[in-house]
Amino acid sequence: MKILAVLTTIDSQEAARSLARAMVERRLAACAQISEIESFYAWDGAIQHDPEYRILFKTSSARYAELERSIQALHPYDLPAITAIEMTHVLDPYADWVVQNASPV
Repeated sequence: MKILAVLTTIDSQEAARSLARAMVERRLAACAQISEIESFYAWDGAIQHDPEYRILFKTSSARYAELERSIQALHPYDLPAITAIEMTHVLDPYADWVVQNASPV
């Protein structure tokens, strides 16, 4: 099974913590890591510059669709950035842990 790093950005630390906790509690991700970042992006015809928080979720390919839907449902942005990167080299016991903890009980 493929292991994915799924990323999104959000506007506050409180919102990042809430979204991270929700996805791990729902077992859609085995873990979530939050980093403070600075973003420049085009939106509404202008260049925006804002502090944001990046959340990196670790999950399995089998859980991606539900994770994406859940992030989108809880996300405050009109168009949240939700991207996934396949992890091609993962320590086997760690991959097993991700799959086990990102699976329905």
